[in-house]
Amino acid sequence: MRLPFYYGWVIVAVTFVTMAIGVNARTAFSLFYPPILAEFGWDRGVTAGAFSFGFVASGIVSPLIGRLMDRTGPRAVMEIGVALMGGGLLLAPLTTQPWHLYVTIGVMVGAGSVCLGYSGQSLFLPNWFIRRRGLAIGIAFAGVGIGSMTLLPWVQHMIAQTSWRAACTAMGIVVLVVLAPINLLLRKKPEQLGLRPDGDAAPLASAARPVSNVVDVGWAGIDWTLPRALRTSRFWWLALGYFFGLYVWYAVQVHQTKYLLEIGFSSSVAVWALGAVSLLGIPGQIALGHLSDRLGREAVWGLGCLGFAICFAALIALKVAPSLLLIYVMVATQGALGYGITSVMGAVALEIFQGAHFGSIFGTVMLIGLCGGAAGPWVTGVLYDLTGSYTPGFAIALVGSFVSAAAIWIAAPRKVRLVAGQLHRLRTAAGAAA
Repeated sequence: MRLPFYYGWVIVAVTFVTMAIGVNARTAFSLFYPPILAEFGWDRGVTAGAFSFGFVASGIVSPLIGRLMDRTGPRAVMEIGVALMGGGLLLAPLTTQPWHLYVTIGVMVGAGSVCLGYSGQSLFLPNWFIRRRGLAIGIAFAGVGIGSMTLLPWVQHMIAQTSWRAACTAMGIVVLVVLAPINLLLRKKPEQLGLRPDGDAAPLASAARPVSNVVDVGWAGIDWTLPRALRTSRFWWLALGYFFGLYVWYAVQVHQTKYLLEIGFSSSVAVWALGAVSLLGIPGQIALGHLSDRLGREAVWGLGCLGFAICFAALIALKVAPSLLLIYVMVATQGALGYGITSVMGAVALEIFQGAHFGSIFGTVMLIGLCGGAAGPWVTGVLYDLTGSYTPGFAIALVGSFVSAAAIWIAAPRKVRLVAGQLHRLRTAAGAAA
Protein backbone atom coordinates (compact mmCIF):
# COMPACT_ATOMS: atom_id res chain seq x y z
CA MET A 1 0.00 0.00 0.00
CA ARG A 2 1.37 3.39 -1.01
CA LEU A 3 1.68 5.99 1.72
CA PRO A 4 0.85 9.66 1.04
CA PHE A 5 4.43 10.50 2.03
CA TYR A 6 7.89 9.04 1.58
CA TYR A 7 8.55 5.99 3.77
CA GLY A 8 11.99 7.36 4.60
CA TRP A 9 10.31 9.75 7.04
CA VAL A 10 8.86 6.72 8.86
CA ILE A 11 12.45 5.50 9.22
CA VAL A 12 13.42 8.92 10.60
CA ALA A 13 10.53 8.84 13.09
CA VAL A 14 11.40 5.33 14.32
CA THR A 15 15.05 6.34 14.69
CA PHE A 16 14.03 9.50 16.58
CA VAL A 17 12.06 7.50 19.16
CA THR A 18 14.70 4.77 19.36
CA MET A 19 17.46 7.30 20.00
CA ALA A 20 15.35 9.19 22.55
CA ILE A 21 14.85 6.05 24.62
CA GLY A 22 17.89 3.90 23.80
CA VAL A 23 20.63 6.48 24.26
CA ASN A 24 19.10 8.00 27.40
CA ALA A 25 18.42 4.59 28.97
CA ARG A 26 22.18 4.15 29.08
CA THR A 27 22.77 7.72 30.27
CA ALA A 28 20.35 7.06 33.14
CA PHE A 29 23.15 5.17 34.89
CA SER A 30 24.31 8.54 36.23
CA LEU A 31 20.96 8.79 38.04
CA PHE A 32 21.14 5.25 39.42
CA TYR A 33 24.75 5.73 40.55
CA PRO A 34 24.17 7.74 43.80
CA PRO A 35 21.45 5.47 45.27
CA ILE A 36 23.46 2.35 44.35
CA LEU A 37 26.45 3.78 46.24
CA ALA A 38 24.23 4.69 49.19
CA GLU A 39 22.72 1.19 49.34
CA PHE A 40 25.84 -0.95 48.96
CA GLY A 41 28.67 1.34 50.09
CA TRP A 42 30.98 0.10 47.33
CA ASP A 43 33.98 2.13 46.18
CA ARG A 44 33.06 4.78 43.64
CA GLY A 45 35.64 3.53 41.17
CA VAL A 46 34.34 -0.02 41.36
CA THR A 47 30.73 1.08 40.90
CA ALA A 48 31.39 3.61 38.12
CA GLY A 49 33.56 0.98 36.45
CA ALA A 50 30.39 -0.79 35.31
CA PHE A 51 29.63 2.14 32.98
CA SER A 52 33.23 2.33 31.75
CA PHE A 53 33.27 -1.43 31.20
CA GLY A 54 30.13 -1.01 29.11
CA PHE A 55 31.97 1.53 26.98
CA VAL A 56 34.68 -1.06 26.31
CA ALA A 57 32.07 -3.70 25.52
CA SER A 58 30.29 -1.37 23.10
CA GLY A 59 33.55 -0.69 21.29
CA ILE A 60 34.36 -4.38 20.96
CA VAL A 61 30.96 -5.29 19.48
CA SER A 62 30.78 -2.31 17.11
CA PRO A 63 32.48 -4.09 14.16
CA LEU A 64 30.33 -7.19 14.79
CA ILE A 65 27.18 -5.06 14.65
CA GLY A 66 28.35 -3.58 11.36
CA ARG A 67 28.89 -7.03 9.88
CA LEU A 68 25.48 -8.18 11.10
CA MET A 69 23.89 -5.10 9.51
CA ASP A 70 25.49 -5.99 6.17
CA ARG A 71 24.07 -9.51 6.35
CA THR A 72 20.64 -9.13 7.94
CA GLY A 73 19.63 -5.45 7.95
CA PRO A 74 18.47 -3.09 10.69
CA ARG A 75 15.49 -5.01 12.09
CA ALA A 76 17.62 -7.87 13.42
CA VAL A 77 20.28 -5.48 14.76
CA MET A 78 17.77 -3.22 16.51
CA GLU A 79 15.77 -6.08 18.03
CA ILE A 80 18.98 -7.62 19.40
CA GLY A 81 19.79 -4.22 20.86
CA VAL A 82 16.32 -3.96 22.41
CA ALA A 83 16.63 -7.44 23.95
CA LEU A 84 20.09 -6.73 25.37
CA MET A 85 19.25 -3.30 26.76
CA GLY A 86 15.79 -4.22 28.05
CA GLY A 87 17.11 -7.44 29.59
CA GLY A 88 20.03 -5.64 31.23
CA LEU A 89 17.77 -3.01 32.78
CA LEU A 90 15.30 -5.62 34.04
CA LEU A 91 18.06 -7.78 35.56
CA ALA A 92 20.03 -4.92 37.14
CA PRO A 93 17.59 -4.54 40.08
CA LEU A 94 18.58 -8.09 41.16
CA THR A 95 22.11 -6.81 41.83
CA THR A 96 23.80 -7.90 45.06
CA GLN A 97 27.46 -7.92 43.90
CA PRO A 98 29.49 -5.47 41.78
CA TRP A 99 29.95 -8.00 38.99
CA HIS A 100 26.18 -8.11 38.56
CA LEU A 101 26.30 -4.44 37.52
CA TYR A 102 29.17 -5.14 35.14
CA VAL A 103 27.16 -7.83 33.37
CA THR A 104 23.81 -5.99 33.26
CA ILE A 105 24.45 -2.24 33.08
CA GLY A 106 27.91 -2.79 31.63
CA VAL A 107 27.88 -5.53 29.00
CA MET A 108 24.16 -5.91 28.22
CA VAL A 109 23.10 -2.26 28.25
CA GLY A 110 26.43 -1.13 26.76
CA ALA A 111 26.25 -3.58 23.85
CA GLY A 112 22.57 -2.81 23.32
CA SER A 113 23.33 0.90 23.12
CA VAL A 114 25.64 0.34 20.14
CA CYS A 115 22.73 -1.12 18.21
CA LEU A 116 20.21 1.52 19.27
CA GLY A 117 22.51 4.56 19.34
CA TYR A 118 24.52 6.67 16.91
CA SER A 119 26.62 3.79 15.57
CA GLY A 120 23.76 1.44 14.73
CA GLN A 121 21.48 4.08 13.20
CA SER A 122 24.29 5.49 11.03
CA LEU A 123 24.65 2.11 9.35
CA PHE A 124 21.35 2.32 7.45
CA LEU A 125 19.59 5.69 7.88
CA PRO A 126 21.84 7.51 5.35
CA ASN A 127 20.72 5.05 2.66
CA TRP A 128 17.25 6.58 2.60
CA PHE A 129 18.31 10.09 1.63
CA ILE A 130 20.84 11.72 -0.66
CA ARG A 131 19.75 15.34 -1.24
CA ARG A 132 18.39 15.71 2.32
CA ARG A 133 20.66 13.23 4.04
CA GLY A 134 22.07 15.66 6.59
CA LEU A 135 18.68 17.14 7.45
CA ALA A 136 17.08 13.72 7.93
CA ILE A 137 19.90 12.46 10.18
CA GLY A 138 19.88 15.71 12.14
CA ILE A 139 16.14 15.37 12.85
CA ALA A 140 16.45 11.70 13.78
CA PHE A 141 19.38 12.23 16.13
CA ALA A 142 17.67 15.20 17.80
CA GLY A 143 15.59 12.54 19.55
CA VAL A 144 18.46 12.19 22.05
CA GLY A 145 17.95 15.75 23.25
CA ILE A 146 14.17 15.38 23.51
CA GLY A 147 14.62 12.16 25.45
CA SER A 148 17.07 13.75 27.87
CA MET A 149 14.54 16.48 28.69
CA THR A 150 11.59 14.10 29.16
CA LEU A 151 12.79 10.61 30.05
CA LEU A 152 15.59 11.47 32.49
CA PRO A 153 13.46 13.77 34.72
CA TRP A 154 10.84 11.02 34.84
CA VAL A 155 13.47 8.48 35.92
CA GLN A 156 14.78 10.88 38.58
CA HIS A 157 11.24 11.40 39.87
CA MET A 158 10.69 7.64 40.10
CA ILE A 159 13.94 7.19 42.01
CA ALA A 160 12.92 9.90 44.48
CA GLN A 161 9.40 8.52 44.93
CA THR A 162 10.18 4.79 44.94
CA SER A 163 13.71 3.39 44.43
CA TRP A 164 16.41 3.01 41.82
CA ARG A 165 15.33 -0.61 41.35
CA ALA A 166 11.76 0.37 40.45
CA ALA A 167 12.99 3.11 38.10
CA CYS A 168 15.41 0.71 36.40
CA THR A 169 12.65 -1.87 35.94
CA ALA A 170 10.32 0.77 34.51
CA MET A 171 13.00 1.86 32.05
CA GLY A 172 13.51 -1.74 30.93
CA ILE A 173 9.78 -2.16 30.33
CA VAL A 174 9.67 1.06 28.27
CA VAL A 175 12.57 -0.16 26.11
CA LEU A 176 10.87 -3.50 25.41
CA VAL A 177 7.27 -2.31 25.00
CA VAL A 178 7.99 0.76 22.86
CA LEU A 179 11.08 -0.11 20.85
CA ALA A 180 10.50 -3.79 20.06
CA PRO A 181 7.38 -3.23 17.91
CA ILE A 182 8.29 0.03 16.18
CA ASN A 183 11.66 -1.24 14.97
CA LEU A 184 9.88 -3.94 12.97
CA LEU A 185 9.03 -1.06 10.58
CA LEU A 186 12.66 -0.59 9.61
CA ARG A 187 14.19 -1.49 6.26
CA LYS A 188 17.82 -1.16 5.24
CA LYS A 189 17.28 0.80 2.03
CA PRO A 190 14.39 2.18 -0.03
CA GLU A 191 14.95 -0.23 -2.91
CA GLN A 192 13.60 -3.03 -0.70
CA LEU A 193 10.19 -1.34 -0.94
CA GLY A 194 10.50 -0.43 -4.60
CA LEU A 195 11.39 3.18 -3.73
CA ARG A 196 14.29 5.49 -4.48
CA PRO A 197 16.27 7.70 -2.06
CA ASP A 198 14.50 10.95 -1.11
CA GLY A 199 11.25 9.46 -2.50
CA ASP A 200 12.19 10.35 -6.07
CA ALA A 201 10.20 8.80 -8.89
CA ALA A 202 11.99 6.48 -11.29
CA PRO A 203 13.22 8.54 -14.28
CA LEU A 204 11.40 8.11 -17.57
CA ALA A 205 13.29 6.51 -20.42
CA SER A 206 12.91 9.71 -22.45
CA ALA A 207 14.01 12.01 -19.63
CA ALA A 208 17.44 13.58 -19.49
CA ARG A 209 19.90 11.63 -17.41
CA PRO A 210 20.14 13.17 -13.94
CA VAL A 211 23.48 14.58 -12.85
CA SER A 212 25.33 12.03 -10.71
CA ASN A 213 26.89 13.23 -7.47
CA VAL A 214 29.92 11.00 -8.00
CA VAL A 215 33.14 12.95 -8.50
CA ASP A 216 35.69 10.13 -8.41
CA VAL A 217 34.16 7.41 -10.60
CA GLY A 218 37.12 5.08 -10.14
CA TRP A 219 36.95 5.22 -6.34
CA ALA A 220 33.15 4.92 -6.23
CA GLY A 221 33.28 1.92 -8.55
CA ILE A 222 35.44 -0.16 -6.21
CA ASP A 223 33.73 -2.91 -4.22
CA TRP A 224 34.92 -1.72 -0.83
CA THR A 225 35.55 -4.47 1.70
CA LEU A 226 37.05 -3.92 5.14
CA PRO A 227 40.52 -5.33 4.24
CA ARG A 228 40.59 -3.16 1.10
CA ALA A 229 39.52 -0.05 3.02
CA LEU A 230 42.15 -0.68 5.71
CA ARG A 231 44.85 -0.39 3.04
CA THR A 232 43.85 3.18 2.16
CA SER A 233 45.07 6.36 3.83
CA ARG A 234 41.51 7.72 3.63
CA PHE A 235 40.30 5.11 6.12
CA TRP A 236 42.94 6.09 8.67
CA TRP A 237 42.33 9.82 8.26
CA LEU A 238 38.65 9.06 8.79
CA ALA A 239 39.43 6.99 11.88
CA LEU A 240 41.68 9.76 13.27
CA GLY A 241 38.92 12.32 12.77
CA TYR A 242 36.37 10.14 14.58
CA PHE A 243 38.85 9.31 17.38
CA PHE A 244 39.44 12.93 18.27
CA GLY A 245 35.84 13.91 17.55
CA LEU A 246 34.61 11.55 20.27
CA TYR A 247 37.66 12.29 22.45
CA VAL A 248 36.75 15.96 22.80
CA TRP A 249 33.01 15.23 23.08
CA TYR A 250 33.30 12.95 26.09
CA ALA A 251 36.20 14.84 27.69
CA VAL A 252 33.98 17.89 28.20
CA GLN A 253 30.78 15.95 28.87
CA VAL A 254 32.27 13.98 31.76
CA HIS A 255 34.35 16.71 33.41
CA GLN A 256 32.41 19.92 32.75
CA THR A 257 30.11 19.86 35.78
CA LYS A 258 32.84 18.96 38.26
CA TYR A 259 35.12 21.66 36.83
CA LEU A 260 32.51 24.40 37.13
CA LEU A 261 31.87 23.45 40.75
CA GLU A 262 35.59 23.47 41.55
CA ILE A 263 36.19 26.96 40.16
CA GLY A 264 33.40 28.39 42.27
CA PHE A 265 30.12 28.21 40.36
CA SER A 266 27.00 27.02 42.15
CA SER A 267 25.52 23.59 41.57
CA SER A 268 22.46 25.19 39.97
CA VAL A 269 24.64 26.91 37.35
CA ALA A 270 26.62 23.72 36.70
CA VAL A 271 23.47 21.60 36.27
CA TRP A 272 21.83 24.29 34.11
CA ALA A 273 24.89 24.39 31.85
CA LEU A 274 24.78 20.63 31.27
CA GLY A 275 21.05 20.68 30.51
CA ALA A 276 21.32 23.72 28.25
CA VAL A 277 23.97 22.00 26.13
CA SER A 278 21.57 19.11 25.42
CA LEU A 279 18.74 21.54 24.72
CA LEU A 280 20.78 23.58 22.23
CA GLY A 281 21.96 20.37 20.62
CA ILE A 282 18.45 19.75 19.25
CA PRO A 283 18.20 22.74 16.86
CA GLY A 284 21.98 22.57 16.34
CA GLN A 285 21.90 19.04 14.96
CA ILE A 286 18.95 19.78 12.68
CA ALA A 287 20.34 23.08 11.37
CA LEU A 288 23.87 21.81 10.81
CA GLY A 289 22.56 18.62 9.21
CA HIS A 290 20.59 20.73 6.75
CA LEU A 291 23.60 22.99 6.21
CA SER A 292 25.76 19.96 5.39
CA ASP A 293 23.44 19.20 2.45
CA ARG A 294 24.30 22.65 1.09
CA LEU A 295 27.97 23.19 2.00
CA GLY A 296 29.34 19.66 2.42
CA ARG A 297 30.01 17.25 5.26
CA GLU A 298 33.57 18.43 5.97
CA ALA A 299 32.43 22.02 6.44
CA VAL A 300 29.89 21.03 9.08
CA TRP A 301 32.28 18.64 10.82
CA GLY A 302 34.74 21.54 10.91
CA LEU A 303 32.10 23.86 12.40
CA GLY A 304 31.34 21.27 15.07
CA CYS A 305 35.03 20.93 15.94
CA LEU A 306 35.37 24.73 16.02
CA GLY A 307 32.49 24.77 18.50
CA PHE A 308 34.32 22.33 20.76
CA ALA A 309 37.57 24.30 20.43
CA ILE A 310 35.85 27.53 21.50
CA CYS A 311 34.14 25.61 24.30
CA PHE A 312 37.48 24.40 25.70
CA ALA A 313 39.01 27.85 25.30
CA ALA A 314 36.11 29.31 27.30
CA LEU A 315 36.54 26.66 30.01
CA ILE A 316 40.24 27.47 30.34
CA ALA A 317 39.47 31.20 30.47
CA LEU A 318 36.80 30.65 33.15
CA LYS A 319 39.48 29.66 35.66
CA VAL A 320 41.20 33.05 35.20
CA ALA A 321 38.11 35.23 34.71
CA PRO A 322 34.94 33.45 35.86
CA SER A 323 31.84 35.02 34.36
CA LEU A 324 28.39 34.00 33.20
CA LEU A 325 29.20 35.37 29.74
CA LEU A 326 31.91 32.76 29.27
CA ILE A 327 29.48 30.10 30.56
CA TYR A 328 27.01 31.14 27.86
CA VAL A 329 29.75 31.00 25.20
CA MET A 330 30.84 27.56 26.38
CA VAL A 331 27.29 26.20 26.40
CA ALA A 332 26.28 27.71 23.05
CA THR A 333 29.34 26.57 21.11
CA GLN A 334 29.32 23.08 22.62
CA GLY A 335 25.60 22.44 22.12
CA ALA A 336 24.64 24.37 18.99
CA LEU A 337 27.88 23.66 17.08
CA GLY A 338 29.74 20.76 18.70
CA TYR A 339 26.81 18.37 18.83
CA GLY A 340 26.25 18.99 15.11
CA ILE A 341 28.97 16.49 14.17
CA THR A 342 26.52 13.65 14.89
CA SER A 343 24.36 14.77 11.97
CA VAL A 344 27.18 13.98 9.52
CA MET A 345 28.85 11.10 11.36
CA GLY A 346 27.26 8.43 9.17
CA ALA A 347 27.23 10.49 5.97
CA VAL A 348 30.96 11.29 6.00
CA ALA A 349 31.91 7.61 6.02
CA LEU A 350 29.14 6.47 3.65
CA GLU A 351 30.04 8.94 0.95
CA ILE A 352 33.60 7.57 0.92
CA PHE A 353 33.02 3.82 1.37
CA GLN A 354 29.46 3.29 0.14
CA GLY A 355 28.77 -0.32 -0.77
CA ALA A 356 27.63 -3.75 0.36
CA HIS A 357 30.24 -3.95 3.12
CA PHE A 358 29.79 -0.45 4.54
CA GLY A 359 28.58 -1.83 7.88
CA SER A 360 31.83 -3.67 8.54
CA ILE A 361 33.89 -0.63 7.53
CA PHE A 362 31.89 1.87 9.57
CA GLY A 363 31.76 -0.47 12.56
CA THR A 364 35.56 -0.59 12.57
CA VAL A 365 35.81 3.20 12.23
CA MET A 366 33.46 3.53 15.20
CA LEU A 367 35.54 1.08 17.21
CA ILE A 368 38.46 3.48 16.84
CA GLY A 369 36.17 6.43 17.51
CA LEU A 370 34.85 4.85 20.71
CA CYS A 371 38.44 4.34 21.85
CA GLY A 372 38.74 8.11 21.57
CA GLY A 373 35.51 8.50 23.54
CA ALA A 374 36.96 6.34 26.29
CA ALA A 375 40.38 8.03 26.19
CA GLY A 376 39.09 11.61 26.44
CA PRO A 377 37.65 11.47 29.97
CA TRP A 378 40.45 9.18 31.20
CA VAL A 379 43.36 11.29 29.92
CA THR A 380 41.73 14.49 31.17
CA GLY A 381 41.21 12.93 34.60
CA VAL A 382 44.75 11.52 34.80
CA LEU A 383 46.25 14.89 33.87
CA TYR A 384 44.19 16.52 36.59
CA ASP A 385 45.48 14.00 39.12
CA LEU A 386 49.08 14.67 38.05
CA THR A 387 48.90 18.47 37.84
CA GLY A 388 45.98 19.45 40.08
CA SER A 389 44.46 21.39 37.17
CA TYR A 390 42.09 20.75 34.28
CA THR A 391 43.96 23.22 32.05
CA PRO A 392 46.43 20.70 30.49
CA GLY A 393 43.63 18.24 29.69
CA PHE A 394 41.40 20.94 28.22
CA ALA A 395 44.31 22.31 26.17
CA ILE A 396 44.98 18.87 24.66
CA ALA A 397 41.27 18.53 23.81
CA LEU A 398 41.31 21.97 22.20
CA VAL A 399 44.16 20.89 19.93
CA GLY A 400 42.39 17.59 19.32
CA SER A 401 39.39 19.51 17.98
CA PHE A 402 41.50 20.98 15.18
CA VAL A 403 43.16 17.62 14.51
CA SER A 404 39.72 16.05 14.03
CA ALA A 405 38.58 18.78 11.63
CA ALA A 406 41.80 18.54 9.60
CA ALA A 407 41.62 14.74 9.39
CA ILE A 408 38.07 14.73 8.00
CA TRP A 409 39.01 17.48 5.53
CA ILE A 410 41.94 15.35 4.31
CA ALA A 411 39.71 12.24 4.09
CA ALA A 412 37.62 14.43 1.76
CA PRO A 413 34.22 12.83 1.09
CA ARG A 414 33.64 15.82 -1.24
CA LYS A 415 36.25 14.36 -3.60
CA VAL A 416 34.24 11.14 -3.94
CA ARG A 417 30.62 12.33 -3.83
CA LEU A 418 29.20 15.84 -3.74
CA VAL A 419 26.27 16.90 -1.59
CA ALA A 420 23.14 18.22 -3.34
CA GLY A 421 24.01 21.87 -2.76
CA GLN A 422 27.32 21.49 -4.59
CA LEU A 423 26.05 19.64 -7.68
CA HIS A 424 26.16 22.90 -9.63
CA ARG A 425 29.94 22.40 -9.73
CA LEU A 426 29.47 19.21 -11.75
CA ARG A 427 26.88 20.84 -14.02
CA THR A 428 29.25 23.73 -14.64
CA ALA A 429 32.11 21.36 -15.37
CA ALA A 430 29.92 19.29 -17.71
CA GLY A 431 28.79 22.43 -19.54
CA ALA A 432 32.36 23.65 -19.95
CA ALA A 433 33.41 20.24 -21.32
CA ALA A 434 30.57 20.29 -23.82
